[in-house]
Amino acid sequence: MDKGGPGFDRMRTFVRVAERGNLSMVAKELGIGQSTVTRHLNELEEAVGVALLSRTTRRVTLTEEGSRYYTNCLQILRLVEQAAEEARAARQAPAGAVRLSCTAALGVMHVTRMIFDFQDRHPDIRVDLNLTDERIDLVREGVDVALRLGPLADSSMKLHAVGESQRLLVSAPAYLSARGRPERPADLSRYETIVMSNVAGSNQLPLSASDGTRLVVPVSGRLRVDHGLAAREALAAGRGIGPTHLWLVHDLLDDGRLEVVLADYRPSPVPVSLLIVPERAAVARVRLLVDFLAAEVAKLPGIRPS
Repeated sequence: MDKGGPGFDRMRTFVRVAERGNLSMVAKELGIGQSTVTRHLNELEEAVGVALLSRTTRRVTLTEEGSRYYTNCLQILRLVEQAAEEARAARQAPAGAVRLSCTAALGVMHVTRMIFDFQDRHPDIRVDLNLTDERIDLVREGVDVALRLGPLADSSMKLHAVGESQRLLVSAPAYLSARGRPERPADLSRYETIVMSNVAGSNQLPLSASDGTRLVVPVSGRLRVDHGLAAREALAAGRGIGPTHLWLVHDLLDDGRLEVVLADYRPSPVPVSLLIVPERAAVARVRLLVDFLAAEVAKLPGIRPS
């Protein structure tokens, strides 16, 4: 340990333990042994002279002094990283890791390929991509940026609005041939609807007519899924009708495997946003990825500028 001070590596370990509340998770994340994590914490507490963490068999929590020290550590480590980046910027391209979280279907269908292009332009930047439809705590999970669909509730993050994702009702030609085409929204109650189980209120389908009229139609179906790619497969297989994002099925519409149903009525569009942890927003490699993704996602089928 650095004589006379806590050392930045100890501070980084402490910050991650404070955010995750679990020593083994932090050890795995940092690629070190749990005994090393414990040693870092003990040395840090010895250096500052107070107990920073309260440990139980299941959980590690901050003491009152630890909470204040955590806030100061974040500011110090941010300044250290910014100073290093500014020093490197004069001589070389941005380097290091960016942790990105993205809704799963969008990530598989489009964002992964965007990252390929990004890394071709910036070969020294590593991107750790986490695909999940859960609304994770960015700070707790160590994520720098999250690309999300839908309304946002976390006002503590820095928001970069990308646009709105347009949706439409679709079905396979074979299903429509066997069951007939619905002529008005009320007819949907007689059809199988692919329902998203992880979307609140998915048994009620809000629609907007081309003349601006809004209505809500009850829908139901024997198949409920919690993943956009599963809904895509179900629709293509002729299992029913469903609301979907255009970017998710545009290729199936182009080759005739899916058709638009009730074209004069559209499900409500969904906001598309990039959330950035405020302490990470000024880091050069994070800014580069955010700007790149915002521009590329805006080009996807059905994404309309905010």
